[in-house]
Amino acid sequence: MIAAARRICYHLDMRAPPDQAAGQQTIDGVLDRVLYRSEDDRFVVAVVTPDGQSQPIRAVGELAGLHEGERVRLMGDHRLDPRHGPQFRVVAAYPLLPQTKQAVQSWLAGGHVKSVGPKLAERLVAWFGEKTLHVILDAPERLEEVEGIGPKRRREIASQVHERAHQRDALIFLQSLGVQAGTARRIFKRYEAKTIPLVRENPYRMAEEVAGIGFATADRIARALGFGERDPARAAAALVHLLARAGEEGHVFLPRDELLSRADTLLGDVEVVTAVLDACIAEGRLIDQGGAIYLESSYNIEVEIAERLGHLLAVAVPPLRVDVQRFEADTGMQLAPAQRAALDLAATASVMVLTGGPGTGKTTIVRALLHQLQSEGAVALAAPTGRAARRMAEATGSEASTLHRLLGYRPGEGFRRDDDDPLDARAVVIDEASMVDQVLMLALLRAVQPGTRLVLVGDADQLPSVGAGNVLADLLAAQTVPHVRLTEIFRQAQQSRIVVEAHRILAGAPPRPPRDPDSSDFFLVRAADPARAADLIRTMVAERIPARFGLHPIDDIQVLAPMHRGVCGAQQLNTLLQDALNPDGAPAERGKKRFRVGDKVMQVRNDYDKEVFNGDLGRIEGVSAKGLVVRFDGRLLDYEGEALDNLVLAYACSVHKSQGSEYPAVVVPVLTEHWVMLQRNLLYTAMTRGKRLVVLVGQPRAIGRAARNVEGTLRHTGLAARLAALGDAEARR
Repeated sequence: MIAAARRICYHLDMRAPPDQAAGQQTIDGVLDRVLYRSEDDRFVVAVVTPDGQSQPIRAVGELAGLHEGERVRLMGDHRLDPRHGPQFRVVAAYPLLPQTKQAVQSWLAGGHVKSVGPKLAERLVAWFGEKTLHVILDAPERLEEVEGIGPKRRREIASQVHERAHQRDALIFLQSLGVQAGTARRIFKRYEAKTIPLVRENPYRMAEEVAGIGFATADRIARALGFGERDPARAAAALVHLLARAGEEGHVFLPRDELLSRADTLLGDVEVVTAVLDACIAEGRLIDQGGAIYLESSYNIEVEIAERLGHLLAVAVPPLRVDVQRFEADTGMQLAPAQRAALDLAATASVMVLTGGPGTGKTTIVRALLHQLQSEGAVALAAPTGRAARRMAEATGSEASTLHRLLGYRPGEGFRRDDDDPLDARAVVIDEASMVDQVLMLALLRAVQPGTRLVLVGDADQLPSVGAGNVLADLLAAQTVPHVRLTEIFRQAQQSRIVVEAHRILAGAPPRPPRDPDSSDFFLVRAADPARAADLIRTMVAERIPARFGLHPIDDIQVLAPMHRGVCGAQQLNTLLQDALNPDGAPAERGKKRFRVGDKVMQVRNDYDKEVFNGDLGRIEGVSAKGLVVRFDGRLLDYEGEALDNLVLAYACSVHKSQGSEYPAVVVPVLTEHWVMLQRNLLYTAMTRGKRLVVLVGQPRAIGRAARNVEGTLRHTGLAARLAALGDAEARR
């Protein structure tokens, strides 16, 4: 039946319009003017003149990618908007090729065909009339009858017009399957002229190959094309989808039984899925390593990381003479025995990991190491985020960059530094290494030459990377890479209740209220429920903390939430604190974002042109004609178009977004509404973000759960085992 359905689909007339729902109307006309286009191009307000009418209409809705001057077909219905009056609500739209001589000439001269300018458009229409486009599509060799067109230009014109025709047919085809206009254009951008045959053959491939298309969307399209529930292509796509989702959770692979269980929940047919899983493994599409099922790409990344670390470890580096006495004399610092032992290891190791919690002296060791390294050659310092890099630079007195900048990352192109263009440095020191996922680790290792000293510094007890893997923990667990774990809290740090209670959490015990509140930097505030907690947070941030500690409510205090959603999630708290801290800011709305001038905002993606990075905090200073003016570290930057998508309100943010950052004060809600996210490393990470003050607001039961729970910290990775196997092989030699 499925095969028959596919054969039928192949003979559909693709120039027919999509099926219309009951009550829908179709309008053909010219798009005269675009009045508004949303940031994601999905919602458009335009003026359209229907064919045969002189009075234009207002069209609103799905007109993604359509431009002024184009003939268009709109499907939808007429409505009366209470505010804007009569309008045509569009649910599907696509461009039409023009039909009259004047329309054809205007279309050709309007930039739709790059190889045709106004004069050539006039000559083409004068020669072929209203059949010009049909000639280009069906008999392009005839174009050479027109003066100024040779074989090369003829091929260019035909190719460009064919592309527009393919796009039109693809959009009609996809929208007939219920695909929204913006999504349809993304699909066409990926497959171009092959869109229709490729989607007909296997619509599930889109879940892997088209950004923004998930399994659910591909499945809807497949069902519309006649694919059945037990189709092997559906099961294969589900397996890939589930492994990709597992990667978003931090896993590098899934155990076979767990993958099959997830697939059974999604599809409800474990028999078909099991057979398809075995077939995908046999084809090499998925990799089975003793019951651990990988995507091929994830497997290759993990194997290459282990191999490259093995190569680095096998090449000795020149011994480094660390003059501890000179360092102590120059800095006035006294190193403890554990710190001296770490420096001794760093003097000979080609790869080394240094880990420890707050107050254990990691930064002191890095400074002592740099003290000697910089006298012997170039040293590269980097961290995963911009804020972490700036902290590293401040702590060491040396220049530091983001890892992406160090490795020459270019959006859309990848990392420039690799085996052919490695880092020119005698040593590379990476801070906040717990944030480095497997993809970034591989990029780093490809850029580090054997014989270069690599030092990874981080707190293995913090949250692991957002991306897949648990690299720092795996390096420590393998026992193959030389490492030092600092556990002693130095006397100065012992005066901080933040440090003491953070280490108490690491031991699995909940933090304790201060004995002397007047001198403490750590506080527990009970709240019976989320609504009460939200009210307490608003009062503390806006009034109590600024009054008692002299801290600025916006610049110095950061609320860190375990989750985005919920009464005490980052989203709701941002709205609450925006009203409390910036009630009179001039509106600066952009799309769905309700900003105000004066708002605290966060950059959520690296922008190397603006030199602002994921996690950087700024303030909205004003509104420009097309966007916002935002101040970051004293610099005023313009945000327009897609760049606005990189900004979010930041009175509150997730604990994950705070990694690599420190704030004068943090306030952390910990409630049972956050139950699924309450883990030891999350609470520990949140507490160690505060330098002068940490306040936990919530319920003792929730705080106790967070201190005890380590189940969510386990990730399925194979890197530790691969590194251990390398060590065993080396020992046997």
